[in-house]
Amino acid sequence: MGDDNAMIMTEIKVVIKSCPYKANIYQSLKKQSEYTMNHRYRKRTVPLPLGRRLMEFLHSHRRCFPAIVLVLGFFLLISNIVLAEFVRELDVSEGVPVGYPIGYIGEHLPGVDSGPPYLIVPVPGSGVDTDLTIDHSTGEIRTKVRLDRETRASYNLVAIPLSGENVRVLVRVHDENDNAPTFPMSVMQIEFPENTPRDVKRTLHPARDLDIGRYNIQRYNIVSGNINNEFRLSSHRERDGVLYLDLQINGLLDRETTPFYSLVIEALDGGSPPLRGQMTVNITLQDVNDNQPIFNQSRYLATIPENATIGTAVLQVYATDADADDNGLIEYAINRRQSDKEQMFRIDAQSGWIAINKPLDFETKELHELVVVAKDHGETPLETAAFVSISVTDVNDNQPTINVIFLSDDATPKISESAQPGEFVARISVNDPDLKTEYSNVNVTLNGGEGHFGLTTRDNIIYLVIVNMTLDRELIPNYTLSVVATDNGSPPLHASKTIYLRVTDINDNAPEFDREVYQANVMEISEPGTSVLQVYAYDRDEGNNSAIIYSLMDTPETHSDWFQIKPNNGLITTRTYIDCETEPVPQIIVIAYDNGHPPLSSTATVLVTIHDVNDNEPIFDHSFYNITVVENEPLRRCFVKVS
Repeated sequence: MGDDNAMIMTEIKVVIKSCPYKANIYQSLKKQSEYTMNHRYRKRTVPLPLGRRLMEFLHSHRRCFPAIVLVLGFFLLISNIVLAEFVRELDVSEGVPVGYPIGYIGEHLPGVDSGPPYLIVPVPGSGVDTDLTIDHSTGEIRTKVRLDRETRASYNLVAIPLSGENVRVLVRVHDENDNAPTFPMSVMQIEFPENTPRDVKRTLHPARDLDIGRYNIQRYNIVSGNINNEFRLSSHRERDGVLYLDLQINGLLDRETTPFYSLVIEALDGGSPPLRGQMTVNITLQDVNDNQPIFNQSRYLATIPENATIGTAVLQVYATDADADDNGLIEYAINRRQSDKEQMFRIDAQSGWIAINKPLDFETKELHELVVVAKDHGETPLETAAFVSISVTDVNDNQPTINVIFLSDDATPKISESAQPGEFVARISVNDPDLKTEYSNVNVTLNGGEGHFGLTTRDNIIYLVIVNMTLDRELIPNYTLSVVATDNGSPPLHASKTIYLRVTDINDNAPEFDREVYQANVMEISEPGTSVLQVYAYDRDEGNNSAIIYSLMDTPETHSDWFQIKPNNGLITTRTYIDCETEPVPQIIVIAYDNGHPPLSSTATVLVTIHDVNDNEPIFDHSFYNITVVENEPLRRCFVKVS
């Protein structure tokens, strides 16, 4: 006995005489796909295993065909049977109403069979009994239910006429566009980094349509949510007939501008009008660190008093970063290389509050310029800078400072005694560090000087010390002056400066001898160089003006040539031998010159008494005197003198 799948390529014809019908059953054990066409009929051989199908048919007609059952039973035990048949193909569209006429089995089959009535043998599992109504007497086939191609695409049955060839009937259900495309999920979540380049694809779940052919999915559209046309769709159909879908980048993504897209994508079939199915694609853009922090101001201004304590908050800077997570997390710092190298201020890295770090001093620095940096926490951090100007305001914690410039030739504190009233002695400027101005408008007074000096100003900014009264160095050679400056603070602060002013000399005093007439004695036998007398003169001036040089006035008639004087000390000595008999009391005039320009001088008289010694016999002037006397000369009249 052969296998059930073995094929016997002989044709067996069974004629039934005991029944009112006759039926010729031709079946072939070739594959169903092999057939010959005759208009809408096909003659083919089909493998009919002696199995379940024929057994079911014979069993259902065992009362009419008892002999056939016995005969076929024998052959079913030993082999498969091949029968010859004609195929009748009918077409109907799905969705037609119940009772819709599909066609007739024997129509257009002249001479093939005897025509109706037919014995209808449905192919098991083909749904003929449930979905179709077949009139045995006419061979008309109608719908029993509303057909659905997606549930059953065809129906198969065998119609056995009384005579002639059997007819295999194939009813094909044609597709209508009664199914809309559907996506496997209504919402799909995807992500893109915001720096994803153009044309990058991401595969989406394709839609499916139970319809076929042109009623299947033909295209996809983005219905809504495609802001700035940042995305586009591309599709391609594979061999399985599915139109696969890709989402492509069409523009430049920017999470900070649009962090989220909700695209409504529709699938359209080829119907007219087309049916649609939709899916929402939620696109989240992943952040990349492509934005640097941005301060809410490019320059910040603040004011703080100089006596503010360490830790006092000055101001808060604030920056934002459009990036997310660590890429948008900001910390603050002061750029010490470009600003605040003295670290006068500090900044809180998280809050951006700037506080005082060291004591401030308006007088040292009244404006602090800081460069504050905001940096994010990205893998490659980005940063930006802002400028902070902090003005330190003054409090009255500094007394004025006094600056004195003396107007003498060498800028020293001196004034010539020849200065006239109104002449300038010194220039005074007063600066108050609290006011941070070159010349501070403060009150200035001058004390001391016994009225010889005064203070004048034209603008209350620059003050001049002037001479009020004539000066005499020989009377008061030095003056002590005090300049007092008082600011306008509350309470006011004072400053003073003492000026020690020296009165310089002019040659306004001649030398003065300690006496006008000097008396000296000398022996007439004194040798040349013998000291006679030392005179002394003094000069109330100073310096060269008081340096004295002595000399003798040349008076031959008084025999000044008998003497000489030392210029530097006034010592008078004899120059030659002196003679008492010639001049017993010579008179010398001593001159004292100072070294001023022009020099001044004074004189003193020195009377030198020469003490005689007996060193000469008497000698008449003449050895012979010849005298004439008038006769009437009165008595006691001297008429001659002899010596």
